Amino acid sequence: MPPTRVLIVDDEVLVRSGLGLIVGSAPDLEVVGSCSGGQAERLTAELRPQVVLLDIRMPDLDGISVLRRLRALPDPPAVTMLTTFDTDEYIGTALRAGAAGFLLKDTAPEQLVHAVRVLAAGGSMLSPTVTRTVIGGYVDGGGPDADAAALARQLTGRELDVLALLGEGLSNAEIADRLFLGTGTVKDHISAILAKLGAANRVQAAVVAHRAGLVRNPRHPGA
Repeated sequence: MPPTRVLIVDDEVLVRSGLGLIVGSAPDLEVVGSCSGGQAERLTAELRPQVVLLDIRMPDLDGISVLRRLRALPDPPAVTMLTTFDTDEYIGTALRAGAAGFLLKDTAPEQLVHAVRVLAAGGSMLSPTVTRTVIGGYVDGGGPDADAAALARQLTGRELDVLALLGEGLSNAEIADRLFLGTGTVKDHISAILAKLGAANRVQAAVVAHRAGLVRNPRHPGA
């Protein structure tokens, strides 16, 4: 299998270099380029990365604007947002714009490499320390939402079970263990859930779970 192609977008050269060294150290990952926000759209179109690590705050062109441009490209890459703040006010906007994940810049090297692999495989990744802040605090604000509840009513009972656990921040393997299912079955359920909800990724589906009031035991920061 050819290595996963990764583009790093950050306004700080030292950050780009450091992230590049970490990601490039994995034999199955290849950093095909790095740039600031203003160059991201052109390089993505030219280099065709499968995963983009994108700084959420940049002076030349902010990460949200870059994200929207990248998501509008044909066959867009999976994009995860990078920040130094676990309470960044742009998190909710980024997730609604199609970001596949959110990672702190101080994420451990092995977790960063794992995140890139998950994103390349079509999954989503949130730093465990900010899962509750990202979804519970910035996206779903004040109690069950009627529109989200209506979306959830399209799901079967088992799909609702899966969606609720997905909203807790559990991985496919953890959901499988909790519901006594195979991981392949969980993946099939999640694919069906995304299609029925019109969600671009599991992060957006988790947002629906919170807004619909399905999540009873959200994972706390650091859990």
